[in-house]
Amino acid sequence: MTVDGSEKTPALGALRRTAVDRWRIVRLLPHAGWAAVTAALVNNVLLAVAPVLFIVETSLLIGRLPAAVREGVDSPAFGRLVTAFVIAAAALSAQQLLAQSQVTTGLLVQRRIDGWVADELMTTALSSVSMEPLDDQALTDQLSEASREVEQGIQSPGAACAGMLALVARYGQLAGYAAVVGAVFSWLAGAGLLVAVLAFRHGQRGGLRKYAAIYGTIIGRVRRLNYFRNVATGRQAAKEIRVFGLLPWLREQYRSAYLDWMRPVWAERRRVYLKPYFGYTAIGLLVLVALLASLGQAGGQRQVDLARLALVVQAVLAAIQLGEFYPEADTQTQFGMNAYRAVGEFRAGMLARSAPADRPGGNAAPAPRTPGEPPAARAAGGPAGPEVIRFEAVSYRYPNRSAPVFTDLDLTLQPGRCTAIVGLNGAGKTTLVKLLTRLATPTSGLVTVGGRPIDGIPAAQWRGNLAVIFQDYLRYEASAADNIVLGAAGHAGDLTGIRAAADAAGILGALDELPLGLDTPLSGQLRGGVDLSGGQWQRLAIARALFAIRHGASVLVLDEPTASLDVRAEARFFDEIIAATTGVTTILISHRFATVRRADHIVVLADGQVTEEGSHSELRRRGGRYARLFELQAARFLDRPEVGPPAAAGPQRSAG
Repeated sequence: MTVDGSEKTPALGALRRTAVDRWRIVRLLPHAGWAAVTAALVNNVLLAVAPVLFIVETSLLIGRLPAAVREGVDSPAFGRLVTAFVIAAAALSAQQLLAQSQVTTGLLVQRRIDGWVADELMTTALSSVSMEPLDDQALTDQLSEASREVEQGIQSPGAACAGMLALVARYGQLAGYAAVVGAVFSWLAGAGLLVAVLAFRHGQRGGLRKYAAIYGTIIGRVRRLNYFRNVATGRQAAKEIRVFGLLPWLREQYRSAYLDWMRPVWAERRRVYLKPYFGYTAIGLLVLVALLASLGQAGGQRQVDLARLALVVQAVLAAIQLGEFYPEADTQTQFGMNAYRAVGEFRAGMLARSAPADRPGGNAAPAPRTPGEPPAARAAGGPAGPEVIRFEAVSYRYPNRSAPVFTDLDLTLQPGRCTAIVGLNGAGKTTLVKLLTRLATPTSGLVTVGGRPIDGIPAAQWRGNLAVIFQDYLRYEASAADNIVLGAAGHAGDLTGIRAAADAAGILGALDELPLGLDTPLSGQLRGGVDLSGGQWQRLAIARALFAIRHGASVLVLDEPTASLDVRAEARFFDEIIAATTGVTTILISHRFATVRRADHIVVLADGQVTEEGSHSELRRRGGRYARLFELQAARFLDRPEVGPPAAAGPQRSAG
């Protein structure tokens, strides 16, 4: 240590952080319920007492043995010997039972707390109205660390709480052994024993604390390692791995990721454990040698009898074992602290990166709707049925990107009509959907509905007015009926509506042919389950949106709705959707012009602006970007070089 104490400050800071972390873990205990915590605490207190009682009684047994042998089995001395034996045996048996009970009560505490933390984590992850906070790399690292530990339950906050309670047994035993040595031999010797064991523990836990700190800096490497492991063992990539012979490449990538993760860990482990532990070991051994030497001297001078000699020796040997690693507590409390710290940092980061309007529970589930009821009828201030939607001078740039997606974008979506949004990849079509659904917030400008900014409407209320199928829609491993009803989860009992939505999406016949019909689990990995084709999954997702329309949504957004359908199927699909969504404001995003030409209004996006808009025939006559791209795509499907107007444009809807 330097004269100015520069070495001391980091040590004190580490101890302070440890104390704060321990207190945070203790504050989690009430979430396990006081009955469970009390049961675990009492169990650990008894587990602290039982070993101490055992060495006391076995020492008395040794001390009483000469008199019992000398006086015979009928003597009071032999009776006292038997009594000591029975108590020692009972203490040993109780210790074994309490050790098993410690595991049981600890698991109860752990699972209850981990369940609460998992709820907190999910609530926090979904707390922001937009998805922008989750684009932050630091936040996703914290979320990855926290969720991994909570899911696995090995080094979770719940395990840390159970480990904290288990330390009561360990340190209770140590205090008991030191008290025994002090009471029967010397209080100075008892204090010395305590110092020696705590020196060992400081070396052990201090090294573990420093060793654990590195994990927070390499969490990104762990995520890369997990990615390659999941690719290699998952079902999704199984076909390409076999067809393209990717196993050697995956094996090398996994090996590289593993070494990239472990090399700094190995180096840190050598640094924090090797040299420092020699020092702590030397201190502990010196104290113990001095203690045992003084005991030997006292025994040689007959200052202690046989029972006390046996008791001190047993107490010292048992206490020395408590200087080692505690498998039921050390890793759990150290890494569980890291996991819960990550939960806290993730919560604080989400709060700091969320807009003020995001914070007061804006992601709460919308109130249940009745069929045909406009969402705004449930709460004042929202859109009452289809109203005009406008993007007014909207600019947007993704975090950590220099180029904006939109610059002063002006766009009007007329109510009750189908508007198609087209453009090349990267033109911002999907970003437009994110802005409309408040999954992203404009850098400047406003998105309004009926003249009111949508960010002034509670997010849950506004989203209750939307039925959206994203390009990367989810395939829920649930029944076919559940996959549909999730469009309006408050109406799970509307079996007629579920079938009607499936029929409108053109998937009802295929679902009825499944082994259990609409109750069939849609996953080949579930018992009795089956998987659907890509086109069938897409129709099922569209049925989910139509079910939401049936229960009050008035704006339908379809992002690449026919990507998994063939050309003929997509033509039929669009006619069916028009018939099923009369009076609904529909926004259709697609790169297939055979689909968008049937829309009431077509908008072409390029360079962050609306470059063209109008009907299909109007845009064809202008001969601009839309006309060129349409003819280029149409040439792939038709033999003639030029494509005339479609023979049947499909049913059209009025603006009202």
